[in-house]
Parts: sequence; C-alpha cells; structure tokens
Amino acid sequence: MSLKKWNGALLAGISLALGVAGGYWFADQRLSAVPATAPDQSRNSPDERKALYWYDPMYPQQKFDKPGKSPFMDMQLVPQYASGAGDRASVSIDPSLTQNLGLRLATVTRGNFDSSLDVTGAVTFNERDVAVIQARTTGFVERVYDHAPGDVLKANAALADILVPEWAAAQTEFLALRRNGDADLLAAARQRLRLTGMPPALIAQVERGGKVQPYLTLTSPIAGVLQELNVRAGMTVATGDTLARVNGLSSVWLAVAVPESDAGSITLGQPVEARLPAFPGTTLSGKVSAILPETNPDSRTLRVRVELPNPDGRLRPGMTAQVRLNRSTGQSVLWVPSEAVIRTGRRALVMLAEDAGRYRPVEVQLGQESDGKTAISKGLEEGQKVVTSGQFLLDSEASLKGIVARSEEVSAPDTAPFSFHEADGQIVEISDKEVTLAHGPFKTLGMPGMTMTFPLASPALMQGLKTGDKVRIAVSQTDDGLRVERLDKSGSQP
Repeated sequence: MSLKKWNGALLAGISLALGVAGGYWFADQRLSAVPATAPDQSRNSPDERKALYWYDPMYPQQKFDKPGKSPFMDMQLVPQYASGAGDRASVSIDPSLTQNLGLRLATVTRGNFDSSLDVTGAVTFNERDVAVIQARTTGFVERVYDHAPGDVLKANAALADILVPEWAAAQTEFLALRRNGDADLLAAARQRLRLTGMPPALIAQVERGGKVQPYLTLTSPIAGVLQELNVRAGMTVATGDTLARVNGLSSVWLAVAVPESDAGSITLGQPVEARLPAFPGTTLSGKVSAILPETNPDSRTLRVRVELPNPDGRLRPGMTAQVRLNRSTGQSVLWVPSEAVIRTGRRALVMLAEDAGRYRPVEVQLGQESDGKTAISKGLEEGQKVVTSGQFLLDSEASLKGIVARSEEVSAPDTAPFSFHEADGQIVEISDKEVTLAHGPFKTLGMPGMTMTFPLASPALMQGLKTGDKVRIAVSQTDDGLRVERLDKSGSQP
C-alpha cells in the first residue's frame, strides 16, 4: 500500500472514531439534559441520601433492610432514598417537560351522575293487543275474502261469510211474533236470537228490515296483522272453533337484552330511547314495562320489555334497535374522566397531581361508568387533579421507584383485621425477633417459594419450635414488608 493511500485510510479511521465518540457524547448530553425526575437539591447531603430501604422493582411492596440479591428475580435490590417531600413518596417531573410527555390533567368533580346503558333490542308484537275470532254457532263457510296470514288489516275488515241454518228458523219465528204484536213473546224470541250467537247489530237489522238474515260475516274487531286464518270455503265450523287471530300494531314491544352485571339498576317505568336503522335520525321514546324473571344462561343477560307507541304502524316485529336506558341516581357523587383510571385487575388507580410537578398513585374504589365518566366512591376529594393522559408512564416510574399506591382514607391499624397469606415451609433459623424460612409459594401474593428471613409479630411464636421443624406459615402485609403472624407446627417431622 502506498504512503498516500495509507494516510487516507488512517484519516478516515480517525474521523469515524471521532464521529462515533462525538455521537455518544452528544446523545449523553441530550439524555442528561432531560431529567426523568425533578433535580434533588439535597444530592450532596449524606444524611438526605441515606437509603430508607431496598426493594425489587418487580415487587415494590416488599421492602428489605439491607442490600443484596432479590429473592424474587435474578437482580440486585435497588435502594430507596428519602425524597424530602414529606411522608408521601411521589414521582417528580420537571414542569418544562410536562407538555413534551403529553401529560393532561382533569379536576375531580362532584355532581349529579346521570348515566345510561346502551344495549340492543328487537321489535316484537304487543301480546296484550290480540283479538281471537271464534265461531259462536255451527255453520258452513260460504265465502272467504281475499286475505292471508301476514296481511295488515283495518278495523272491521271482512274475513269470511258463514251460513247458519239455525238462525234462519229462529229469525222466522221472531218475525212471526213481531207481526202478532205480543210483547212478551217477542222479547223471549229476541233473547233466543242472542243465545244462538247472533250479533246485536244483525238482530237489529232483521227487526228493522223484516227479512231473514242467515249469513254471518266474520270481521276483524281491531286493526293489525292477521296471524291466523283457519277458514276455507265449503268447510263446516263448530261452536268454539278458532277461525282467525289478529295482533294489533298500535303499540309494540321492544325485547332488550341487559347484561347481568347491569340488571340491578333497571326499574319499571325507566325512560328509554330507541333508534332503528330503518329510520335514521329518528329517536323513539318509551319506558320499561316489564322485567322478566329469568336470565339467559348462555349470554348471561336479563330480558327487559319496553313498550313503544306505534300510531302510524311503521314499526314492524323483527326490526332491530339501538336502545339507551337512561339512569339517574339523584345523588351528588365524585367523578373523573374514565381515561384517568388505571385498572390492574385487582384494584383501580389514578395518578394524583400535586404541587411542584409531583405525581403519586392513589388507589380508588369505582362506582358507575357512563359516557366517558366514572364515579369514585372512595379515594379522592373534590377539586384534586388527576392525570388523564400519560398516567401509565408515571405509574411505571412509580413502580420502578417502589412507590405503592394507597387510599387517601387511612383506616386505624389497631382495629383493622389482618389479611393473612399462608404457605408451608421449614425453619432454617429462628430467634425471638425473626425467623428464616424455606417456604413454598404464597399463592395469594403471587410470591414464589424461596428461603427468606421474616420478622416475628411476637416472641411467643418461637416457643416450642426449633430449626428443621416443618410449619404452616401465616404472614401479613405491613408498611415494612411481610411479617409472620402465626407458625403452626406440622404433624410429621424430618
């Protein structure tokens, strides 16, 4: 290689190295210029920087009094220092970075919480608006009008003509007595016509016209849909036979499926709004007329019946609808935007915003949720600020710092019952203050089996126990970590 080419390669290598080094230096300066937390003014004070305890970021609720390796994960424990912000640990964010991180806040508000439930429904017939047409006497079908099941009928629409021979004889006798002028016999003959099933209008027509009318015209007493038509020309009908069935359309039912979890908030007479795809832009108003007593075992839904007026008859059974059940508690409650709530599966959290760019997780109890709002029954106060955007980033930072969310309302420790977590184990070492146990998993804590030292709630727990004994362990969760509350000696010993 020539000297000129060698010098060129050397210069290119030096330039590349300087570029890489400069890039790392520049990136380090940019990261250093964007602090993840607010600067600690007491960084140089050894007293302020004294570690309060050590913890595993994956299990921040468990605290340790000395450094070492985590019993949960293959990693070193992380120290937690005093923050100098009082007794509540919090995450600090430089106020100048709030906008860059996309943090948005909302105020905890108190007011009347009107909620609604959106479900689906299907239009069905109003089973209370039904007319059944039966034969009141024996006869023969002479004519069937041009109708079929499914037709929409008007009121008094003719269905069939039936010849009733019995009526001809009775009417002839009635007209003869009418000509004789015997009032008592005429009244008895008129009563006989009624008993044969003759309609009052037909009796009046015979008496007025003086002619025998042996034909009965079946008509629909109401307007609606012809559900059944059981007559054919030439057939014989007997007394009591069902000849037709008509279902009215002046009002319809809306069968609504309500999830089982929301069934407790449904009441009779509750206002309802329905929107049908067949009539876009139209909102129909109704009310809950019945809550059926059975729950669908497959869909876990409760069937609710809503009655809707249908004066123009355009609502037809089988149509679907989007239904909104409006609910009003009538009480003033605290609520926050639903997007502010972090649901972990076991509990619900919000990130509470404090002064000077500090944020801390707070455990809350949730109430109803509707229209992007969630009621808060415990954990917050009116006027406080909560994070509605970027809260998951803050929650992750709080977990890494070992900050455990607590409720704002602190119950008295002397009266609150312990919540015990149990496991089996074997004593490795024991004293009047602490015990080292090789224990199995604490399933209620999600804690795997390991060898670990626990403080004893009382020196009396060590009595009758020695190294190597197999025991049933009961621990409680305290602010300082897990504490042994009970040690029960097992029956079999090694």
